[in-house]
Amino acid sequence: MAFLTNEDKRTCLCAELSAEHLGQRVCVMGWAQKQRDLGSLIFIDLRDRSGIIQLAFDDKTDREVFDTAFTVRSEFVLCAKGVVRCRGEEAVNKNIPTGGIEIFVDELKVLSSAQTPPFEIVENSNVNGELRLRHRYLDLRRPDMQRNIMARSRITKLARDYYDANAFIDIETPNLIKPTPEGARDYLVPSRVHHGSFYALPQSPQLYKQLLMVSGFDRYFQIARCFRDEDLRADRQPEFTQIDTEMSFVTADEVMNMHEGFLKYMFKNFFGKELEGDFVRMPYREAMDRFGSDKPDIRFGFELNDLSGILADCGFRIFEDAISAGGSVRAINVKGGAKFSRKEIDSLVEFAKSYHAKGLAWLKWPVDGDISSSYAKMLSFEKNEEIKAFVDAQAGDLILIVADKNKVVFDALGALRVECAKRLGLLDPFDFKFLWVTEFPLLEYSEEDGRFYAMHHPFTSPMDEDLQYLDSDPGRVRAKAYDIVLNGTELGGGSIRIHSSEIQKKMFEVLGMTEEETQEKFGFLLEAFKYGVPPHGGLAFGLDRLVTLTLGLEDIRDVIAFPKVQNASELMSKCPAPTDPASLAELGIAIIDPKSDN
Repeated sequence: MAFLTNEDKRTCLCAELSAEHLGQRVCVMGWAQKQRDLGSLIFIDLRDRSGIIQLAFDDKTDREVFDTAFTVRSEFVLCAKGVVRCRGEEAVNKNIPTGGIEIFVDELKVLSSAQTPPFEIVENSNVNGELRLRHRYLDLRRPDMQRNIMARSRITKLARDYYDANAFIDIETPNLIKPTPEGARDYLVPSRVHHGSFYALPQSPQLYKQLLMVSGFDRYFQIARCFRDEDLRADRQPEFTQIDTEMSFVTADEVMNMHEGFLKYMFKNFFGKELEGDFVRMPYREAMDRFGSDKPDIRFGFELNDLSGILADCGFRIFEDAISAGGSVRAINVKGGAKFSRKEIDSLVEFAKSYHAKGLAWLKWPVDGDISSSYAKMLSFEKNEEIKAFVDAQAGDLILIVADKNKVVFDALGALRVECAKRLGLLDPFDFKFLWVTEFPLLEYSEEDGRFYAMHHPFTSPMDEDLQYLDSDPGRVRAKAYDIVLNGTELGGGSIRIHSSEIQKKMFEVLGMTEEETQEKFGFLLEAFKYGVPPHGGLAFGLDRLVTLTLGLEDIRDVIAFPKVQNASELMSKCPAPTDPASLAELGIAIIDPKSDN
């Protein structure tokens, strides 16, 4: 193993070299991708974050240098100096930018040797995901992973540039805060100084950024680390990053316009792609009625059709019972879906049941062949024709119907339309379709708990015209809330905040909090509200999701350097892990076995 000296200065990255450097002596450093020993010739592909350059050694090479090259194996770390020259015509590699040149090496140092890695460091590896995460430092050497992480860095830089140019002030908020009673579970941090008391890691900087508006900063911005102790999915992590903002003296339209501007700026400067026109804006109720989802994918059709009006007295008990119980009967027309086999349709039935639907009625209308259906015999000819006309069915289509409570109908059909589009190959990840979903319900009622919860958080302002219902009919109240959605995924959300202490107190009351609880948990906020609060609102983008969707990826773990897995552990460092008894004693904490009776 050799060491770098003051004379060993890297002149460029591997893939920065081009024909312009012919005849120049350069110094490059990186990892050996592979070594090819052809007897009197040795070639080494040297890799760094920029790409690959070929190192060449032949019978004119100094013997000691040649012998060193002979010992090199994959993932050895090298420092190479030499002259850039053209490759022989028959040796040109058109698959890489540097494929027409090579470095004829006259000095070579092995800075570090390497064992054979547990998987090959190549692009788009099919290696088991757990193995990749256990050796994440190797996984991150792969070119596609490095491009992902560097793209994330670029998008973060564009966010800073855009918001700085629009007069937002970058302000850090605390990461050790007071535990909050609403939303997902907090990660708690015990205090050594105050035994029995705990900090929480922030689920978002929500209250602090509102207090910054009270402080008069007018526009706030932060690349904020956030933490939520919740069950994980492919697009969620226990710790994540937000592009977090807040603005004073604004309406919802102004906030949406500002952040729509960021997305257009980002796409223009990252992709060189213009996002033309204004984004679609769609009220929550319309999104649910048309798409069965508050984050609809609008890259394709298959919209929901409410058949309740024509099936209330159809004679088919399953349909009639759902309607009489206050639910509905709705259908999607999957254009081209008649190509699905009976086995595939049966799998769609099971798919619908996974969303708590009791079943899935269907009608298949082949281009060539007879219509087949699970429900047609239960209805009159006229009703069947009415359904086909209502959903605009044609030969080649597949009608799917769910009859149940509205939540089940929306969940099942909303997911089915996406699943069918996926099976039909209609989901181009680079067909970017943005929209704003607005006018969310302010509250949602839990039958299990017998109380209302804030749909977003308890600081969201009700719509002015709905304030009158806050006491008499809370479930009717709409919020000044808005989510930005891309291709069926929520990229971010925000709202205009409550800036009246009376309305804020009323909101806490509707959520079932006593005056004592309110003061204990949010007294500092209500105290601040006594001293002049500007109307304000904001939005936070999920940076991890934004980068994932922008790059056309499916898993946010591919854009996070060291992600957690499904059970919130990190496989490489094996955290979380137990700590020693002395540390627990210093914190005044005892570990209790949850299975114990004591």
